[in-house]
Amino acid sequence: MHFYDLLLYGGITLVLSAIFSMGGSGSGIALIPVLSFLGLDFLYAKAYGLFAGLTTTVTSSVMNIKRGAVNIKESLPIAIAMLLFAPIGAYLSKEVNQEIIKTFFAIMLLYSASMMLFGKKKQLFKANGKLVLFLVGASVGFIAGMLGVGGGNILIPLLIMVGFEPKKIATTVSFVVPFSAISSFATYASMINLDYITLATIAICAIIGGYIGNYMMQFKLNQKQVKKLLAIMLYILALKMIFSL
Repeated sequence: MHFYDLLLYGGITLVLSAIFSMGGSGSGIALIPVLSFLGLDFLYAKAYGLFAGLTTTVTSSVMNIKRGAVNIKESLPIAIAMLLFAPIGAYLSKEVNQEIIKTFFAIMLLYSASMMLFGKKKQLFKANGKLVLFLVGASVGFIAGMLGVGGGNILIPLLIMVGFEPKKIATTVSFVVPFSAISSFATYASMINLDYITLATIAICAIIGGYIGNYMMQFKLNQKQVKKLLAIMLYILALKMIFSL
């Protein structure tokens, strides 16, 4: 990897991590298509994006556990299911035509952007037993692994729909997403030859960007405006992916 490529990838990671952390979201969902547009193979872009998201979500997960904000007993069925099924999705993504994967990724971008702008998630039924939560985690883990994302954007509305307690959703998601990201990343890393200097550069820049974004949040930014900005960015990325297929 050339120095200028490292500088470019690191700079983009830092900026996106800062912007998305201001909105309380992970940057991987935007970083993956951007790295792909810059010429990286989509499998590599997903692996680097996953690791960037992993470095930031693990930190918040550990902090939530330390302050007792996570109900581990309730969250464990989801975490185990995501840990088991994310590698299956990641492995199968190599066997599926990448244009199809990109199409689904673009759909996910459109969905995530729309939820930021218009989403009013409602409980559809009360069924948050261990089996239901395991099935939710399994489906989200499989999709997340195939698309190369943590899965938080997919998991949150599903938990609300099955009647999971709203106050616990944010901390539960921050706890379970690293399980999906770790197993997905390990699977991608076993299938391709990653450049570990690039990996380290992206990870460090993601951490720095996350701290910058969290610092900026102290200035009481208008979260609605930040969400609109993030949604517009995701719409643009989705449209670019669609028209480049």
